[in-house]
Amino acid sequence: MSSPRWRWPSATVAAAVLVVAGSGAALFLTNPTRADYRVFAGETLVKLATKEICERQTLPMVLQLWISDCPRLIADQEQTLALLADQFTRRWNLGLASVYVTTVGGQNLLPALRLPRYSVTCLGLAGQFVVLKTGSEAGKLE
Repeated sequence: MSSPRWRWPSATVAAAVLVVAGSGAALFLTNPTRADYRVFAGETLVKLATKEICERQTLPMVLQLWISDCPRLIADQEQTLALLADQFTRRWNLGLASVYVTTVGGQNLLPALRLPRYSVTCLGLAGQFVVLKTGSEAGKLE
């Protein structure tokens, strides 16, 4: 009885292994860092705040008269908003990708006033961010 002979894998199998290994290495190298997420969060918060506050005219009339360039005022706060989001973010580094969960608000500002809570879940993959889930819970004034 002869022992089985070892054979070289086919070119297709070898190519598939190289593609999978190369893709894994590329994803590992381009997995966004927490600093990348901070920049993304700052830019996103500026867009959302500008839309919510400036475009929907949710500011009281007195403030609307006082603030001449609402979008610029919010844009100037991008770094502050990014740092704020970073303080309330948890990151799970999966090696090839990362999951970021940011939850802001929900604290009691005064005994009868609770701030609204906002939650965002993002996937960081290949140097990009994809928003997977968003949620909000209204504040409360008693």
